[in-house]
Amino acid sequence: MSLLTVDNITASYGATQALFGVSLTLQEGEVLALMGRNGMGKSTTVKTICKLLPVSSGKVTLSGQNLAGLAAHKVARLGVGLVPEGRRCFASLTVAENLLAAARAGHWDEARVAELFPRLRERRDQAAVSLSGGEQQMLAIGRALMTNPRLLILDEATEGLAPLVRQEIWTAIAKLKRDTGMSILVVDKSLRELGQVADRATILQRGEDVWTGAMTDLNDDVTNRFLGV
Repeated sequence: MSLLTVDNITASYGATQALFGVSLTLQEGEVLALMGRNGMGKSTTVKTICKLLPVSSGKVTLSGQNLAGLAAHKVARLGVGLVPEGRRCFASLTVAENLLAAARAGHWDEARVAELFPRLRERRDQAAVSLSGGEQQMLAIGRALMTNPRLLILDEATEGLAPLVRQEIWTAIAKLKRDTGMSILVVDKSLRELGQVADRATILQRGEDVWTGAMTDLNDDVTNRFLGV
């Protein structure tokens, strides 16, 4: 059974329709890349999965459970951990307090997060607002892991970061896949790095899924048609 199934969903921002029938599946232990040019519906799809935006039609299921009618916090409790675009840490709280605020019982605790991101151990007592952008992104990922999710969603987790920090983030994602078998939905544009961690990809164009397949099948023709500038 698929862990996550998105079945022909549509969604709108007020009178403006943004999704026109998006479908995707993610299996247990799989890393799925959600790709597409800017403004094609990737973050909107993430919002519908996490119930931050209502689905107009279609269905989202987690392990066969229909998420219709559930509030966002209840979807989170079912095991969906979101690292939102733009980080959104609690600015006035320390690193430790940010992690504690999201903590649920399970494998991931502050010590294990600090093993994944040693910088967070060094910055433990600093306010999140004092961290660099890369450190805030590490904290946002650590905070999501503290919920002990079944599904981790990373929405543009490396956007706007310095190359060395970006590489630290990708290394951590690869470690999560290798060492924990965590199911991950990752939204990003970095083809080379995605090719190293993702098993499959779904590409969106104008609010519709237009290609799904193994990362090894993502050839130049597909990337030029759907991902090129």
